[in-house]
Amino acid sequence: MTAVPSYLSPTGQEIVFLLLGAVAVGSALLVVTTRQLVHAALWLVVSFGALAGCYVVLTAEFVAWVQVLIYVGAVVVLLLFGIMLTRAPIGRSADLDSGNRLVAAVVALATAGVLVAVVIDAFRTAYTPLEPGGGAAKELGASVFRTWVLPFEALSVLLLAALIGAIVLSRTDIKSGDEPPAPESRGE
Repeated sequence: MTAVPSYLSPTGQEIVFLLLGAVAVGSALLVVTTRQLVHAALWLVVSFGALAGCYVVLTAEFVAWVQVLIYVGAVVVLLLFGIMLTRAPIGRSADLDSGNRLVAAVVALATAGVLVAVVIDAFRTAYTPLEPGGGAAKELGASVFRTWVLPFEALSVLLLAALIGAIVLSRTDIKSGDEPPAPESRGE
């Protein structure tokens, strides 16, 4: 009987990573195939949480916390506010029941396949030896606050404009300037 080489037996870390990846992919499929918008947003939270767990397994705790704070804490909350403020249907919707679920799932799987293939091809030769005290956080912080500060600020202004637009669109008490005021507001 021959022994299994050590590089073929998965470690506990690899098993946890694969399980979290399966949860992320499964919940992402449920995001695009569910018939209820609020459930789609909640499955998105599960997908983002599993992705943050993958980052923790890869010892990228900073990126995991950014994932939780930015995506789960901000983007999903903004999505839920947008659903609630625009009075989008919260339950089952006829628009979502149109039978395009299979097409959405196929498009999601094809997109995931292309993304996985591109990432594998791009990082096939990438290797960085881990050095204790290498100061990777210092370079990351310098990159974020020097090179990428303008795109981050532009994105924050865009998200703020989207939130304000959703509030304006959802308000029914705002009238255009051409209409006369309602009788109850004139004191009649």
